[in-house]
Amino acid sequence: MEQGNYSVGLDIGTTKIVAIIGRENEYGKIEILGTGRSKSLGVHRGVVNNITQTISSIQQAVEQAELNSGLKIGSVVVGIAGQHIRSLHHSDYITRPNSEEVIDNDDLDKLCNQVYKLVMLPGEEIIHVLPQEYKVDGQSEIKEPVGMYGGRLEANFHVVVGQVSSIKNIGRCIKSAGLDLGNITLEPLASADAVLSQEEKEAGVALIDIGGGTTDLAIFKDGIIRHTSVIPFGGNVITEDIKEGCSIIEKQAELLKIKFGSAWPGENKDNEIVSIPGLRGREPKEITLKNLSKIIHARVVEIVEQVYVEIKNYGHEEQKKKLIAGIVLTGGGSQLKHLKQLVEYITGMDTRIGYPNEHLAGDSDEEVASPLYATAVGLLMNSLEAKKKNQVVHQEEVHEEEVLVGQENDMGAKANAAATHTERKSIFDKWSEKLKDFLDNAE
Repeated sequence: MEQGNYSVGLDIGTTKIVAIIGRENEYGKIEILGTGRSKSLGVHRGVVNNITQTISSIQQAVEQAELNSGLKIGSVVVGIAGQHIRSLHHSDYITRPNSEEVIDNDDLDKLCNQVYKLVMLPGEEIIHVLPQEYKVDGQSEIKEPVGMYGGRLEANFHVVVGQVSSIKNIGRCIKSAGLDLGNITLEPLASADAVLSQEEKEAGVALIDIGGGTTDLAIFKDGIIRHTSVIPFGGNVITEDIKEGCSIIEKQAELLKIKFGSAWPGENKDNEIVSIPGLRGREPKEITLKNLSKIIHARVVEIVEQVYVEIKNYGHEEQKKKLIAGIVLTGGGSQLKHLKQLVEYITGMDTRIGYPNEHLAGDSDEEVASPLYATAVGLLMNSLEAKKKNQVVHQEEVHEEEVLVGQENDMGAKANAAATHTERKSIFDKWSEKLKDFLDNAE
């Protein structure tokens, strides 16, 4: 199969690294061609802290996906998270030279490009510029200004900022693993693509992705992203607490959490006991499930309360900003028993678990439809989307060249076509190119 037909999403998480290869079928659903997964060593709280180990983990996952699918992986779309991510609101405007012409995509690109030039704190870089709503000549609340007349085009933006060094480290790992970096996307946005429906985004919803090292939050209202945030702890701190509280090793703590863990202590009777084999001939340990869920409960409450503070910061309590669709939980941590009930109890908001199966073709592997894979599926969707856009631009470009070659002034015309093509490159492509250049020079 040629490279053009499929795309790859690579989720570099704190506990696991997942590579997913897929393509869009004729019904617009995603067909998974192969997956690979490896234990993530060298990532702490969503940030790479050991390059060599991360590279070998990425290679493992990629090789497995290649074996699974019989395809070769070239370029990948990667997610970024970590406590260095912050978001801010910014509004900007451009004055158009000719208000007799209608607003087109080039005007929107020009406005977005202007935001990318914002001066950030030292060592920070803008990852995403997400337009919220536009104003044309003072007329507000316009969602799609293309095709309207107007002299002054204004917009509110949700700007996501990350640490340059973290972004470069991810790029470095990808490059050293023998891959091309196609795109970098904020992980909560990728998970949101995979598990939220358009209706939920319209009604207002908070997506909570509980990973191993971080808990990511993305809030949508009226179909637009309103708030993003990364909280620097996830499922691993729960395991850590069980390890400390029960004096057992990490592997056993993780198994206990998955098999017997519950976020609601009232569930377990006092006489339910698990026996854990001791180390090297020591006596086995007996742990009551009630104690286990007390430990888990304390930690989960802390995580949920932190997230709820962020939801309140967004302004959920104002009538206009109310999140009618409530909360969607996803990520590996969302599989904890009774977590949904606990979240509903703490926040008073409707809650469901988000599975990324809505966009997958019917015959997809059961495993991929688990919340564990939400981010990876979202990154794959992002990769397919980018490929589609590029193809459209490419077709337009070929068409333009055909038209232009027929004209007398061949040379000038070709230069023209090239110019239109460069303008059409999305801001993100430019940013990716800048990053690639940087990595090439860093060699």
